[in-house]
Amino acid sequence: MPSSAPSFAELLGKCERSAVHLELRDSYAPTDRFEAWRRGERIDWEDRASWWHPYDQLIADSVARGVVIRRARIVSEPVTEYIRWEHYVTRGNIAAGEQVRWLPRRRATDIPLPGNDYWLFDGRLLRVHHFSGIGQVVEDEITQDPATVNLCSTAFETVWERAVPHHLFHV
Repeated sequence: MPSSAPSFAELLGKCERSAVHLELRDSYAPTDRFEAWRRGERIDWEDRASWWHPYDQLIADSVARGVVIRRARIVSEPVTEYIRWEHYVTRGNIAAGEQVRWLPRRRATDIPLPGNDYWLFDGRLLRVHHFSGIGQVVEDEITQDPATVNLCSTAFETVWERAVPHHLFHV
């Protein structure tokens, strides 16, 4: 189902201070990059042109204009193969300017969490991702509902405080 929500690039382009992303799933629909990694192909991190994508540039441009971008992932342990791959490719997110942390799911039991992944822009506009059971995006929903925004903001900050910085989280 196509989404009528503004694109991520549009929302991040209007963002002035912060964008936070909470990921709650242990796997998402496989991509070509994931399948290549499963076959044993690895990224040549020294050859930036081979892995730098428009998403990375969008993040880098946003960070350069002062937007702080943080991503937190809540993961089950032992981690899934998909999470091992995400951990591997997170080097690109960091190179683009994102801050990334990981929280083992067992340390999240007492945190009131939303049921879906989301991006929160400037603490006021929420882009909620709705996925199918196999991890494909079905629809993105935009909301500014104060109660929902507050839940998501509070959940993210609590997760962020408990989570392990990427360089210290080993899979």
